[in-house]
Amino acid sequence: MTDLVPTPTVPAPDIVRCAYMEIVVTDLAASRAFYVDLLGLHVTEEDEHTLYLRSFEEFIHHNLVLRKGPIAAVAAFAYRVRTPADVDAAEAYYQELGCRTERRREGFTQGIGDSVRVEDPLGFPYEFFYEAEHVERLTQRYDLYSAGELVRLDHFNQVTPDVPRGRAYLEDLGFRVSEDIQDSDGITYAVWMHRKQTVHDTALTGGNGPRMHHVAFATHEKHNIIQICDKMGALRISDRIERGPGRHGVSNAFYLYILDPDGHRIEIYTQDYYTGDPDNPTVTWDVHDNQRRDWWGNAVVPSWYTEASLVLDLDGHPQPVFERTDSSEMAVTVGADGFSYTRKEGAEAAGFKLGAQL
Repeated sequence: MTDLVPTPTVPAPDIVRCAYMEIVVTDLAASRAFYVDLLGLHVTEEDEHTLYLRSFEEFIHHNLVLRKGPIAAVAAFAYRVRTPADVDAAEAYYQELGCRTERRREGFTQGIGDSVRVEDPLGFPYEFFYEAEHVERLTQRYDLYSAGELVRLDHFNQVTPDVPRGRAYLEDLGFRVSEDIQDSDGITYAVWMHRKQTVHDTALTGGNGPRMHHVAFATHEKHNIIQICDKMGALRISDRIERGPGRHGVSNAFYLYILDPDGHRIEIYTQDYYTGDPDNPTVTWDVHDNQRRDWWGNAVVPSWYTEASLVLDLDGHPQPVFERTDSSEMAVTVGADGFSYTRKEGAEAAGFKLGAQL
């Protein structure tokens, strides 16, 4: 049985949205070529060791920090909170949980003020901040808008061995569940959770962890994603396309997964849905349904289930990775159970008979 994270007696911080990720890369020039020249993220600030990037519609200093270091890993999953007092609340909340915390009034990165970083109960480096330097929002700079423009940071995805434990902890922190994947015994394999009014700010995927599965940026339309594929083909780097393009069942979003020079996974994402109503229903998918990951029923490449980025502790050392001991989604869907289903045997999807339409 899952040992749940205790619920603190102090109030949780009021989290607004996922705001930025800090990633350690081993070759800053190669990473700059990938994120700026290929993907078109906009440079806010840079020096010989660090690159601060933002998406087209962002008005705070950055959505992505690339910092040169010896080991490719993730240093922070950063969330903006609603008020300066919520930074105090975050610090108190995690201290009551017994987690290690570090507070920097000047911030951990350029452009961000008073912040607290924590090693959370799942082993992830979370950051909470309110103060942020404002920069030009490029919304109407159509002279800078590219055919594959990334307009917003959309979400994180985290790999953890114990998804039910992580789900309960994040629900206590104020996240709401939009969708999940379960089997007939009620075992949860993955869960999508949000603070802003989209499908997710972060997701928990079952597997060996703690690790970062991907960070996702949104485009306006799916043709922007097709352009990225075409550009990568023209540059003869299509081998960096890991999966897609396609459409998810979970979230309904059109997607593409690509790998940066260090193997960090980036999702390009568009066309999910609004979740802001207080009674927004949770969508539960059967783990055997092969349309949950890809609406068109395409198989998922094994690396998507097994590969992920290390995460760092507050001293900058990689967190140990713990194996998932119960059934993984990959084992259920492509292992001993054989092929998964799109329609259960004998069922016609929503009463639709193909022959009647031809």
